[in-house]
Amino acid sequence: MKNVLLTGLALAALTFASSCKKDSNTSDNGFEKRGTVASYASAAALPVQTVSGVISTNTTWDNSKVWELSGVVTVANGVTLTIQAGTYIKSTANTVGVPNGVLVAVRGAKINAIGTAQSPIIFTSRALLDNNAATAPAPGDFGGVILLGKAHVNTTTGTKEIEGLPANGTYTFGSLRGTEVENDNSGTLSYVRIEYAGFNLSTDNEVNGLTLGGVGNLTTLDHIEVNYGKDDSFEFFGGTVNATYLVSKAADDDNFDFDNGYNGSIRYAVAIADKNSTHSQSGGASDSNGIESDNNAPAEDATFSLLPKTHPKLRNFSIIGTSAVNTGYKFGVRNRRGAEIELSNSIVAGYPSGFVFNDGTESFYASAVSKLTSNDFHGFTAAITPAGTYTGNTISTAATAPSYGMTQPFFNNGALSFVGASNGAFAVSTTWAQGWSTL
Repeated sequence: MKNVLLTGLALAALTFASSCKKDSNTSDNGFEKRGTVASYASAAALPVQTVSGVISTNTTWDNSKVWELSGVVTVANGVTLTIQAGTYIKSTANTVGVPNGVLVAVRGAKINAIGTAQSPIIFTSRALLDNNAATAPAPGDFGGVILLGKAHVNTTTGTKEIEGLPANGTYTFGSLRGTEVENDNSGTLSYVRIEYAGFNLSTDNEVNGLTLGGVGNLTTLDHIEVNYGKDDSFEFFGGTVNATYLVSKAADDDNFDFDNGYNGSIRYAVAIADKNSTHSQSGGASDSNGIESDNNAPAEDATFSLLPKTHPKLRNFSIIGTSAVNTGYKFGVRNRRGAEIELSNSIVAGYPSGFVFNDGTESFYASAVSKLTSNDFHGFTAAITPAGTYTGNTISTAATAPSYGMTQPFFNNGALSFVGASNGAFAVSTTWAQGWSTL
């Protein structure tokens, strides 16, 4: 049985998925895997082109072959990598302790990966492209995609090394104080899926599915899904980039993570928990959140006062946990370490705690710097912490997570349907995930 979001949402997906040997409702490595729009079997029949090192001239990857990344592949300053619609990208086999299958656009470089609803661009596990029914994909099979830009980062210098890769000066993002380029352009990612990504260089130093470091607001991000990642799905370090139509599914850590002064806007995003996922650990306990937002790390400034403040503007988010308590998850939204936030017309349900202001950040709400407007909040133990009056928002601590009008939003409970909600990712358009995502 295929996973249906809405009437008509997955019709195109069902057509494509019927030809794929590994598109099924079976469990792969403990995860509940659903049907997808991709025909992995067709891609597996294509020739493979291995790429490594630095891309130093304008280059196009076409869809006549599968592109295989060996190690960290870097798009150099001044260079544009174009990826055609319908192209598949995988990585070579992993070597323990060595980052692999990571695609990085450094400052001044661009990646133009522009797919379509019918032909998305797919970064995925090599196990889905090997024509071997005995192999199963797993988080970490692919490295991840990283865009680095020249927009602001709130460190004392205005620059920072991206996490997850060796700190050798190659992967610096941001600009020296006073020279920031807020309208920097790192290219376009549109109708793109990033699957089974992630690499842990060391504790709290990982490659995510999609990492944005100091990325400017002329960069285009829309219709992007990250699923079954080994760390966060999306992480934004500083910058001003905006995004629309994002899907995060079965993240091992956070679905959306904001740091170092990020202050762009994101509209229409959904995060879906898989109760079978493994979970990241922090202090020996699980620490998987729907959204985690920090102004900066304690080592950068223990007072969390670096400027500009992390201040994402988020509208029409659906942060969906599990219908019954699952101790692997922690917070629907965790706003901490000096971060400010604006969240409106959104749904948060199925986490032990719904929305949490930590480290004194509730004072930003009291002063109207942070804003919670017309949201539905649920948490099994607390809907909003600290308790108080949050005018214009609904709250619930029901033992079974409410669906807030959605027909069936919980991933492990059968066919999905988000129809009927007046808030959340699908309140305005019910078809934007059709054909290209795995919903």
